[in-house]
Amino acid sequence: MARRIGACQALAQHPKVLVTGLEADLGTRYTSETLARLLPLYPGVKFVWLMGADNLVQLHRWENWTSIMDNIPVGVLARPGQVVKAGLSRAARSYARHRLPMGMAPSLAHRPAPCWCLVTGPMVDISSTSIRNSGAWIR
Repeated sequence: MARRIGACQALAQHPKVLVTGLEADLGTRYTSETLARLLPLYPGVKFVWLMGADNLVQLHRWENWTSIMDNIPVGVLARPGQVVKAGLSRAARSYARHRLPMGMAPSLAHRPAPCWCLVTGPMVDISSTSIRNSGAWIR
């Protein structure tokens, strides 16, 4: 965990990005659990949950997935071959009336949940698992 956090900190050189091991510190296993503990700890912070389109496709299988959608704005990042599937997913259909046009993505942090946006753009066809397994992220 320490090696992974260190590598992320080396890559995320931006004053608004803070890399932590918060989930390990909280002892949470599921995203819904993490958010339930995290949001009350930072009442003034405007969080946005970012996930890949491939995760939106199977979000309905996640533990307490509706609490994620109901409690935090969600930015869905396009993944190769997943955009149409994401748009047709159970989560997308269930929260269709809360979907924002892509041009409104910058406003996600300022909107109350539930709201979500699918953001498309240039993509690289490599998974985070492949990047982790390759060790290329280690500096």
